[in-house]
Amino acid sequence: MYGPKPEIKHPIEMHPRVGFLKALVDAPNIEIGEYTYYDSPEGPDRFQSECVLHHYEFIGDKLIIGRFCAIAEGARFIMNGANHAMSGFSTYPFNIFGHGWEKGFDVSTWEREVRGDTIVKNDVWIGMEAVIMPGVTIGDGAIVAARSVVTRDVPPYAIVAGNAAEVVKMRYDAGIVRRLLDIAWWDWDAEKITRNLNAIRGADIDALEAAA
Repeated sequence: MYGPKPEIKHPIEMHPRVGFLKALVDAPNIEIGEYTYYDSPEGPDRFQSECVLHHYEFIGDKLIIGRFCAIAEGARFIMNGANHAMSGFSTYPFNIFGHGWEKGFDVSTWEREVRGDTIVKNDVWIGMEAVIMPGVTIGDGAIVAARSVVTRDVPPYAIVAGNAAEVVKMRYDAGIVRRLLDIAWWDWDAEKITRNLNAIRGADIDALEAAA
């Protein structure tokens, strides 16, 4: 056997709180790679509605999450739809309430606040109740500590914590990080990953390079 099928919604028998998100999310502006899962006692089926906030298709931004990511209960991804225009004296969104308040609204003042796609690369662990702000990129192999607020890009294999989240340490030295990014084991097929699990789990970089 070469691991669970990635299209299974609930891959752990008798444990429905864990779900592979690729099989559970259907919003066109949310892209999720195989084997990435969400763990919540309320059920992973609610990830799209409860964890991805303000993901309006007309804005054009996306949430892109790679393969083999682990997302803990209560994590939140804030999309660009939450932004308010900040160029005037007030950030209050008068225009959305209509009844005359929409007149004269300059859409470009809001468009300037759009920060682009939110990207979580591969093999990322996002802790409980972490908040990811719009437009950031979290690099491969990174760890986001519980209740952190990520407001800027996170380097590959960094551990970040706090509000706003800062790098507290790197998981490996720069040389090992470069080698891991070159190997990119998360892009391998399930059979190859299964054959090399000991090297992945045991942090045997030489064996991984030989397999690559």
